[in-house]
Amino acid sequence: MLSNTSTSAKRGRAFAVCASLVAAGAIAILTFNVSNEIRLLGSARSDNVQWFLVQTQVEFLEFAQQVDQDPLDMPQLRQEFDIFFSRITTFQQAPVFEDLRTDSASRKYLDSVIVFLEQAATLIDTTDDELVAQLPELIVLTDQVSLVVRALANSSLELYAQTADEQRAEVAGTLTQLALATAALIGVLALAIIYLNLLNARVYHREREKNQTMSRMQSVMGTSLDGVVVCDADGKILEFSPAAEGIFGHSKAAVLDLNIASVIVPDHLLHANEAGMERMRIGGDMRVIGKGRVRLEAKHKDGHIFPVELAIQNAKTDEGTIFISFLRDISHEVMAEAELVTARDKALASEKMKTEFLSTMSHEIRTPLNGLLGNMNLLRDTELNENQDRYVGYMETSGRLLLSHVSDVLDITRYDAGKLNTRIEPVNISELLQDIVDNQASTAFQNETSLVWGWCGVKMDWVLSDLDRLQHVMMNLIGNAVKFTRRGKVSVTIENVGEGDAAELLVKIIDTGQGMSEDLIKRVFDDFVTGNTAYDRDVGGTGLGLSIAKRFVNALGGEIGVESIVGEGSTFWVRLPVHEAEAPKVVHVKSIKHQPGRSLKVLLVEDNEINRIVAREMLQAEGHTVVEAHDGFEGVELSKEDEFDIILMDISMPIMDGHAATRRIRGDGGASAKTAIYALTANAMIEEQEKFLKDGMNGILTKPLSRDALRSVLYQTGRQVDDDDAMLINHSHRAETRDALGEETFVKLRSRFVNEVDKLEVWLGSDEAHDFLEIASRTHKVAGSAAVFGADRLRETLKEIEAAAKLRDTEAIVERTKPLGIVWQRTKFDLVS
Repeated sequence: MLSNTSTSAKRGRAFAVCASLVAAGAIAILTFNVSNEIRLLGSARSDNVQWFLVQTQVEFLEFAQQVDQDPLDMPQLRQEFDIFFSRITTFQQAPVFEDLRTDSASRKYLDSVIVFLEQAATLIDTTDDELVAQLPELIVLTDQVSLVVRALANSSLELYAQTADEQRAEVAGTLTQLALATAALIGVLALAIIYLNLLNARVYHREREKNQTMSRMQSVMGTSLDGVVVCDADGKILEFSPAAEGIFGHSKAAVLDLNIASVIVPDHLLHANEAGMERMRIGGDMRVIGKGRVRLEAKHKDGHIFPVELAIQNAKTDEGTIFISFLRDISHEVMAEAELVTARDKALASEKMKTEFLSTMSHEIRTPLNGLLGNMNLLRDTELNENQDRYVGYMETSGRLLLSHVSDVLDITRYDAGKLNTRIEPVNISELLQDIVDNQASTAFQNETSLVWGWCGVKMDWVLSDLDRLQHVMMNLIGNAVKFTRRGKVSVTIENVGEGDAAELLVKIIDTGQGMSEDLIKRVFDDFVTGNTAYDRDVGGTGLGLSIAKRFVNALGGEIGVESIVGEGSTFWVRLPVHEAEAPKVVHVKSIKHQPGRSLKVLLVEDNEINRIVAREMLQAEGHTVVEAHDGFEGVELSKEDEFDIILMDISMPIMDGHAATRRIRGDGGASAKTAIYALTANAMIEEQEKFLKDGMNGILTKPLSRDALRSVLYQTGRQVDDDDAMLINHSHRAETRDALGEETFVKLRSRFVNEVDKLEVWLGSDEAHDFLEIASRTHKVAGSAAVFGADRLRETLKEIEAAAKLRDTEAIVERTKPLGIVWQRTKFDLVS
């Protein structure tokens, strides 16, 4: 705004000056013209033209008078003639008479007078006697020219009178123009004065605003906590605020007109600063101008480097572009951020340590549990008396309870890490509650407590939810109500309180037990809260049940709460959003343990001796052959040498763990490179199990090892092995070949074919160099023979080697040759059987 006002004032002044100069120039020109006209008029008066013309006529009359005088005075006559002659000569030659000489009428008269003078001069210039004798002729000439002389004088007087009138008219016109120009100049000057007064008033107003703005800016700069540094395009400091003085330790007086780089820019940033300034001076990219706050390093007066937050803006002024920098010392913020980062890293490290600890503890606890429960499972296969069978049952119950506690801790960890997954499927909520009530009926009977449940309102059996999570919640809430109620009543009600299609189940578990205090109500869903001391004496528990139930309810998008009065009882409620579902179709599947399966060759890789014995006994009891490896490295070596139907791989082992061993088996291309590998692990963490699959494993068996889970995996693997074997030989085609050739010829050709493939396998596996064309030729020949006997898998393998040889791709030949031995051994076994 101030710049615009200054520009307007400058334009106004320029306009006034230009108008004044133009008017003054016009007046000067007109003044010069008037002066010249006056000068010309003055010159006419000095020459006294009109007097000269009259005097000329007078001189002529005096001459004529002397001519007529008697007696004739010769000297006087000649003198008067000479005077008249002189007048005419002057008339003829003087510049002042130029206008007369150019006038046609005056010129005619003048020429006649000149003729008279020439004729008279002839007579005058003779002797006196001759003059007397010729006097009559002179008188005649004089009488004849007298009228001409008078006409010359009169015409000249008229001409000069006309000229004088014209000059006076021109002078009057010029004076009029001069007056108009003067009036215009006065008008322009008056307008300029008015305009300049307006501009001065405006400038005064703007200057006052500018001063007020500058005063406010000075106040802002003086009170701003951010340092403000203003510099020009060359980096020269123009302003240095008090806050900047405090931040950098320099006084304003000491740094004004200095280059900003030498004052606050650290030495290691000088080159970058100069490059940036040069880029801005030539109109290049302004990387930090107007980009908000950026973090940089600055230099203090004492030389130490500290972090600052910088924001730069540019502005256009009459003196050029200036740059305004706002700087803030963020040393404390950086230190605080560093402390926060350190604290965060420690927290993350602590969380990671907790997860690793829980993972390790899961493994360490589940490993002995695997041996404990597995051996009890095996023990039940032996003959036991009644007491032994009861004791084994007690041990199994305790082991499963311990396993449940371990799972609870892992569920908490997964939820807190945001990795607790839910599996939504159709759930019969009525059957679920009925099963739980039936399960708790015995405990309720022992506590002399009645346990009932029922629907309120319209019944809705099938809903979409997570069966396992929902079962855990209801089992915990109903189990707690029964556990803490003596000689009372526990009632479970369920109601659909949703509106329209949005179903929402409200489950209430109401008991007449001891109730809870206000303090316990606030903490009952926290971890490891088990109630008061009296409860602890009567019942056990880890205090994790309700905290896990709350996590599960939250994961399902619901709410859980409690209302209780000490001495009267408690009411736990759960509100869950669900969707109504249709009952799934019932599919009857035979139990796996009744499915006959083929005997499999199993590689068991396990470092724990007890777990190895349990797994081996289970496998052998199912009729499978077991080869044992005590660590991952030994398992890899065994897998190279022999082809197994399935590999059970422990994860935590010395020398080489299960992750590395699996990757090595898959990558080495050994005999069991494509064999199914199942993780045999005590680690139940979801994220860890995902890593097993990424390493190349086909599935996971969790410790403690379940016989049913093991049977399921073995049965599926057996079927896959049978399917793979079926694909080796096209039995229908082989039968057709046998019928066409006859048994004797077929056996001979088959023997020759087997010998041919054996030789090819040895030749390809030798260290000698082979020609690509020879490899392609021999594999093509054997592949044709394989087609005759229906050895489709072998034929495909040989065709792949042939194609690689034709492309002269050595690596592809080696890669395609690796599975040849396995395919051929299995094909040969099936071919000759």
